Amino acid sequence: MADYELVKKMLRAILQSSKSGLPLSRLQAEYKELTGEAIPHKQLGHATLDTLLHSMSSVVRLDRGRSGEVMCYATVGNEMAHITKLAARHHTAKKTGRPQVVNCQMRVKPSAPLVLNGRTDKSLFPFKERKATRGNNSDFATTPFNLNESTTPPKPRTPHSSPYSPKLVQSRLKEVLSKHSNGLWVSKLPQLYRELYKQDLPSEALKDLEEWTHICTIEKPCSSKPQELLLYPAKDISQTTTPTPPTSTSSPPASPTVLSADLKQKLGELLLKYSSGLWAHALPKLYQDTYKTKLPEYVLDNLPLLSDICTIDYPMPDNPKRAILYVKAVEDENCNQEDLADLRAREEAGRRISYQTVPPLLIPREEYPSVLVVEASNTNSVVLRYIGEGYSKAQEKLEDEMKEFYGQDNTKKSLVSPSSGQLTAVHAEEEEEILRAQVCEVMSEKVKVYYVDHGFSEVISKSKLLELHEKFFRLPFQATKCKLAGLEPFSQEPVVLKKFDSMASGKILLAEILERNDIPLMVLYDTSQDDDVNINAACLKALQDKSLESPMQVNSAYMNVNVTSVSSDGTFCCQLPSRGLTKLNEVLEKAETYFHSQVTSESLVSRPFCGKSCLARFKGKWSRVEITNLHGSRVLDILFVDLGVQASVEVIELREIPPPFLRDLTAIPPQAVKCCLADLSVSVGSWTPDAVQWLRDRALQCSDCSLKIAKVEESKRLAHVYLFTSKNFHDLSRSLNHQLAESDLWKHQKDVFLSSQGKAPQTSKKVPPQSRTTPPITPPRNLALPPVLELPPAGHNIDIYVSVACHPGHFVLQPWQDMYKLVVLMGEMILYYNKTEEKPLTVEKNQVYAAKVENNWHRVLVKGVLTNGLVSVYELDYGKHELVSCTLLRPLIQEFRQLPFQGITAQLAGVKPRQWSEEASIVFRNHVEKKPLVAQLDSVQDAAQPWDRKVTVFLVDTSQEDRDVWVHDIMAEFADELTKAA
Repeated sequence: MADYELVKKMLRAILQSSKSGLPLSRLQAEYKELTGEAIPHKQLGHATLDTLLHSMSSVVRLDRGRSGEVMCYATVGNEMAHITKLAARHHTAKKTGRPQVVNCQMRVKPSAPLVLNGRTDKSLFPFKERKATRGNNSDFATTPFNLNESTTPPKPRTPHSSPYSPKLVQSRLKEVLSKHSNGLWVSKLPQLYRELYKQDLPSEALKDLEEWTHICTIEKPCSSKPQELLLYPAKDISQTTTPTPPTSTSSPPASPTVLSADLKQKLGELLLKYSSGLWAHALPKLYQDTYKTKLPEYVLDNLPLLSDICTIDYPMPDNPKRAILYVKAVEDENCNQEDLADLRAREEAGRRISYQTVPPLLIPREEYPSVLVVEASNTNSVVLRYIGEGYSKAQEKLEDEMKEFYGQDNTKKSLVSPSSGQLTAVHAEEEEEILRAQVCEVMSEKVKVYYVDHGFSEVISKSKLLELHEKFFRLPFQATKCKLAGLEPFSQEPVVLKKFDSMASGKILLAEILERNDIPLMVLYDTSQDDDVNINAACLKALQDKSLESPMQVNSAYMNVNVTSVSSDGTFCCQLPSRGLTKLNEVLEKAETYFHSQVTSESLVSRPFCGKSCLARFKGKWSRVEITNLHGSRVLDILFVDLGVQASVEVIELREIPPPFLRDLTAIPPQAVKCCLADLSVSVGSWTPDAVQWLRDRALQCSDCSLKIAKVEESKRLAHVYLFTSKNFHDLSRSLNHQLAESDLWKHQKDVFLSSQGKAPQTSKKVPPQSRTTPPITPPRNLALPPVLELPPAGHNIDIYVSVACHPGHFVLQPWQDMYKLVVLMGEMILYYNKTEEKPLTVEKNQVYAAKVENNWHRVLVKGVLTNGLVSVYELDYGKHELVSCTLLRPLIQEFRQLPFQGITAQLAGVKPRQWSEEASIVFRNHVEKKPLVAQLDSVQDAAQPWDRKVTVFLVDTSQEDRDVWVHDIMAEFADELTKAA
């Protein structure tokens, strides 16, 4: 039973640090971040979260904003006023870097930049240095700082920014400046960068420009725009050379010193398709598949030959053949000063309506903003509004000001002669609101206006039009548009638009921004249910022809059944003979012929996203897949929708569905039918690995199975069947169900013994030795641990990211310097371990393994082996403790033991060790957890094992422009306040 008072205490602490209130969904997410679970309203006897919160009137006050969001505000009692005041004073206005979440029960998208289901490459660059402003703490002067030696903490990037590769950005910047030797406005650089490289310029790169004196020079001209800066190429830019790659111990054979023009062009085409980078080792197969000819062997042995078409990065210095290639901008002789002038003219022109300039609406910087969907007559032009600070909040403030301004008789001036295109203020009598609008059409007594902040049109009387005062031109129009990814060919299909209207119109959704164009490309999610709903994918499925679905009739028998996969819980997928399967095979055969005849890179998938439908090879043939998860921009999880097989692949293994077959393949529903053996349980623990292997050996090896459907669970789309490896389906005693139920495999005993003090048994089940399919693996003990992570001397600064924060006495930090390599490593682990079969493993305490946690593979230390088959592990790179099944552990091979463990246990310097209260711990977490900060190293406590090492550091938040925040000052002040209140 949940503790009611504890829940109240946690909610009070969260709300006290947000004086402007929190959306209900944000409250749910904040609570889950702090406690690891959702607010337990049902356990506390309430049917909904709303009723629980209404019962806590002493803690929370609910209100509804104009955008429709339910807002939660702290109810402040006298006894807590001092804590509220202090927490509000130090709480940052908004936690950037974490996704905006909307609707209740949202599973928060991972906020750490290096949790590998983001979309962008997580490369890295050191932060820019700047002065740190000390707090007024009398104890501060006694802290052991060496203020004469490099104490200036670097200014970290904002949390939502991904770490980026300086080498890549610098190389591209040299290209841009080589075409603009007469100078380039810094404000034009992001747009030019996006047009050339199809990627956004990392925001922190702009802040680091001043440090790149070997690349560029920045000047502030005497002009009418004092805020503008001019960027010039450094005088020695032409002499800057590409860094020498790591040397190999073997000398490469003699080879050509230049590439042919044809080879260079083809390689350039491939690299353009993968603007986030392409692994060099993937080039041969990709080149062969695309151009039907072999890549010359000397290319991989002489990667510097590619330096004029790509930038070469070596994330694994110990392996020079594991390089990443980043395409350079295509040279364009016409890209000269005229292009710069054109860009400048377009920007300065702005948006001019009614003889006044309205600034353009900027796309939110976060990757997952909240949006309110207005309407869509075309999925390539969906009308929406952004929700949050600077958007819906700014609009509400504007309309309040307009209501007050036009409420005075002397300022209410009617618009006498409206003209088409003119901006106006409209008096909306029903709501007593004044709204901004644009005149669309003028009639005799009425006008048609478009409400520029709300995204809809209306015919109204001319008497409602007022002159719009110039001060109300400052806020960008809030109604904007987006394009839905994956629906471009079907943007006006009635069934698609009908589905979208029912699922999205008038709702606040979560948006994933894929491309930041004038009309951004997005994927929308409804996060109000137990599972997130991908709106784009759901609309695409509306095009499926239900007459082509696989038959699932109870008491019907089917022959020529093909079992395609068997899961570890005993469920399996199969294909039943049907019209849909026949048509699918015909279309895929045509697609196979099409790919053989095409010599082009057009079919390569360059922009993957969750829910996207495309093709991948399965047993040598192209098959339909849906992307289910992304681990950065290179590695992703897919589902073969017609086979029920899950896999992890590199993006280069995917192909777009050829246009001639797109409509047919979209119309055919998935042909994989999910089944389980009737009369045999599928509960947790019922199926041992040996029982699963027994079923796989018989079902997957049979080319002509038959089955009889006993019942169908429609809610799960799960068929309970009797499965046969022959056509004799009339005799149930010959079914695999009966054979398995009568075998020793099914009559196994439950878990018997797992030690938490040392070795675990080789298997958790008592299975007769002759029935075991695979002997247990004992990981080799002679594999060396990774080298210890190097740290700077005491008194020096280091850029860090706090991955876990319990309280000032215990948190885990990660140095930024090698995080880019960590992302590469984890991508490699996903590809390696997701392709290896599960085998019995001897699990030992205090040994290092690879473990699958959710969708990622982590390097872990086993802390204990429990009696229920679970293993307690510690993530060595992130500092988190997890419980996983022993079946999800694998030996950590030597290849993944090169990079030092990235998680470092730490405690805060400058404060006295104490038992930190829950309130103080929450304040600390709000200031440091999942944030990039600057750490000044105070001392290092070494240990025999790298995971036992502990550092004491000062933490500095330098994300604010006007001052730096020293976290130990905050915690000391907070502790003093609590002591006085006691």
